[in-house]
Amino acid sequence: MMDMLTASTILRSGHWLRADTRVVLGYDARFLRRRRLIAEDGLSFLVDLKETTSLDQGDAFQLSDGRLVVVIAAQEPVVQVRGDLPRLAWHIGNRHTPCEIGPEHLTIRRDHVMEKMLTGLGATLHVTEAPFRPEGGAYGHGRTMGHDHGDGNFHFHG
Repeated sequence: MMDMLTASTILRSGHWLRADTRVVLGYDARFLRRRRLIAEDGLSFLVDLKETTSLDQGDAFQLSDGRLVVVIAAQEPVVQVRGDLPRLAWHIGNRHTPCEIGPEHLTIRRDHVMEKMLTGLGATLHVTEAPFRPEGGAYGHGRTMGHDHGDGNFHFHG
């Protein structure tokens, strides 16, 4: 029986030249440490990273045999938010909701509570399917899993 290929190294987008295959992952699936994945061509491999890592479109797994598997952000249900963007972004951020920031609209994942709040604030919403690539954490690459509100109360938003 052949040992399963493993990926314990990530090459960030722009730091590699050619991938051998690709794996399509949604926003939640792009946050991982250890998981079995199957590439589009059927190649199965085990991701085994030292720590939980947030992956972006264009990052690549380097497999134990040297091949590269590029990460593609999957299409998923999102809402494009238009209106007074600075004000709307403040309300989205105040609720610790991941948000993709564009020049003409904000994008969040579908959430009926957020959609109702944003509509109440005067936003125009457009439901669509697109890769969801929100801003990373304020203190470096990836997602902000827990934080301090400045009053010594560090906590996690699950």
